[in-house]
Amino acid sequence: MARDIKKLLSDLTLEEKASLLGGKDFWHTKAVERLGIPAIMVSDGPHGLRKQDQKGDHLGVNESIEAVCFPAGCATAASFDRDLERELGETIGNECQAEDVAVVLGPAVNIKRSPLCGRNFEYFSEDPVVAGKMSAAYIRGVQSKNVGTSIKHFALNNQETRRMSVSAEASERTIREIYFPAFETAVKEAQPWSVMCSYNKINGTYSSDNEWLLTQVLRDDWGFEGFVVTDWGAVDDRVQGVRAGLDLEMPGDTKANDAKIVEAVKEGRLSEEAVDACAGRILEKIFSYLDKRDETAVFDREADHKKAIDLAGRCAVLLQNDGTLPMKSDVKVAYIGEFAETPRYQGGGSSHIHSHKVESALESAKKKGRSVTYTKGFGIADTAVDEAAIAEAVAAAKTADVAVIFAGLPDSIESEGYDRDDMKLPACQDALIAAVCAAQPRTVVVLHNGSPVECPWADQAAAVLEMYLGGEGVGEATDRILYGEVNPSGHLAETFPMKLSDNPSYLNFPGTLRSVDYQEGVFVGYRYYEKKELPVRWAFGHGLSYTTFSMNNLRLSTEEMDDDTTLTVTVDVTNTGKMAGAEVVQLYVADKDGTPQRPLKELKDFAKVDLALGETKTVTMQLTARDLSYFEEDLGDWFAPSGTYELQVGDASDHILLKKEISFTTEKVVPLHVAGDTITEELLANPKTAPVIQELIKKGMAAMGGDAAEGSAAKEAISDKMTKAMMLYMPLKSLPSFGTMTDEELAGLIAKLNG
Repeated sequence: MARDIKKLLSDLTLEEKASLLGGKDFWHTKAVERLGIPAIMVSDGPHGLRKQDQKGDHLGVNESIEAVCFPAGCATAASFDRDLERELGETIGNECQAEDVAVVLGPAVNIKRSPLCGRNFEYFSEDPVVAGKMSAAYIRGVQSKNVGTSIKHFALNNQETRRMSVSAEASERTIREIYFPAFETAVKEAQPWSVMCSYNKINGTYSSDNEWLLTQVLRDDWGFEGFVVTDWGAVDDRVQGVRAGLDLEMPGDTKANDAKIVEAVKEGRLSEEAVDACAGRILEKIFSYLDKRDETAVFDREADHKKAIDLAGRCAVLLQNDGTLPMKSDVKVAYIGEFAETPRYQGGGSSHIHSHKVESALESAKKKGRSVTYTKGFGIADTAVDEAAIAEAVAAAKTADVAVIFAGLPDSIESEGYDRDDMKLPACQDALIAAVCAAQPRTVVVLHNGSPVECPWADQAAAVLEMYLGGEGVGEATDRILYGEVNPSGHLAETFPMKLSDNPSYLNFPGTLRSVDYQEGVFVGYRYYEKKELPVRWAFGHGLSYTTFSMNNLRLSTEEMDDDTTLTVTVDVTNTGKMAGAEVVQLYVADKDGTPQRPLKELKDFAKVDLALGETKTVTMQLTARDLSYFEEDLGDWFAPSGTYELQVGDASDHILLKKEISFTTEKVVPLHVAGDTITEELLANPKTAPVIQELIKKGMAAMGGDAAEGSAAKEAISDKMTKAMMLYMPLKSLPSFGTMTDEELAGLIAKLNG
């Protein structure tokens, strides 16, 4: 039934409205029983329900209900599959309806600025397009079941170290190009019910107090219609938060801050209209859930467990393979490493699921009658090198046809609350892998981790299979891939650098006690490695298959774009191999005009396509002027200079297969504010001012001895190159010093140029 929210707000007292702006306890909003306003429940997510039953403690740390753990964000992003993400969302949404949960806290879309961020396993990607498109698909899936999502953590929450207080210092361009777009895409394409603001400060202002963040950008620029909720305990100044657009404070009990809101209104420091706006947005979503509550929904844990297995298989990334994989069912295999019998399938912290069922790869192999032996080799919690354990593993590998080592990071290394110390596997694992690879050339390494690890043994391994934190079905999914029942089709949504110190944030992570400088700017992930020409272990977008594909016939709907053009890109993809599989088509854009401080190329769209043996399908993607643009701070908007752009299509950032150039013309003009410190180079770059400045440069070069005779002492001392450089970099205020013009003439020139 339709609700008259305005009427409801008019019937509420100021105190009741203020009470709606804070939680009752750890998981519930407050009710106003007098007017039939119920409390609703929220639950941690996003890859499973960490719902505490109604007897849960007030801190929200006791055991949660038995649920299904699906692959974490690090894994699902690697699928590059919007349909998979939506399917996951629909499943989670149905589970929420069955458990009477109104809002699931997720997805988590913060950019993977550093491999060390302890919560990277929850996050999607180093690339904002992947994070945005995948999160929008997930949100649409959940909310199709009339359950809300709370996309998080807005914004620049890219580390766990001092996350509750640190100030992320970044330029607006960096923020707009790298750290905002995932949220922007999700809002514009999927309208999440809620946005969760982060703990940290942004350029000195807490997110919860930040009107530019929560109102000007989120609502005015992007059109967000839902409510903003704090991360748990992220409130700084509750009254300023209401002014800024912060709607709901969690967790409860919030009586003290509720009273501050009432007091501020009565004293005239806060308008009641601002309180009404916050309460109204919350009420809209409370009744959206209540009025479409599905009492028939069933949480079928067995069915969802099977789905978790299927999803894990579609997310796995085959990083390298010399043909050892897939294995035949009768091959003699040595499984090594405790992860084979106790898989690590999720991270620590608020997303940790009390799983319904977990089956290891070893159990799956035994059930299917595989010819597999098991040697522990190392324990999950081990770090120190154990020579005896290595010798035992080597002996087992030598007697087998293939050795499969199950390696990864233990729970103690990757978790919410703290960051990793380094990018390495435990020393015992690296040593064992190296020794087994030396003894058995057909050694496969299976990785269970939520973010990149250094792999010094990679060149010696026959195959490397990245399973990430694949959820409770990861064991069975791994078995299916190893033996060819499933063809791996994931691609990396993050770069694996050779070593930690190669990472662009290395010198500025996690910062000082009070701040962290994002000095790498827009050069995050592959944008940096490519510009720097640094070799990487495995590039962004990389992923192999048991079959092969070709991409051909790149076609563009037009080769000339302007500000209003939507360009359609199509490419034919063919399965040229020996079995069915799925390929990821990636579309990049490169600015070919030498615009300063731009990456060599940037991902702008992608598509996953399933292909039967010999089948060809046409993939279609679209581009607009925004996809060619960078954020120009002087314009306060997105800007693509007129010129040439190259569209690149491939299956990885380092494997571009097709290219075509287009021309672009814009009517936008970057404002030119000419002053005494404006240099001639800047004026030469502007077509409107260049003719005037070219004449000045000629005059200035003559005044500086640029017309001296060749071979003279003057020419030897001051070359033409030196004179041109000095004139190019000269501020206008210096022209009178070289006799080029008088002070009065300079003032007239500046006025003319500004006109």
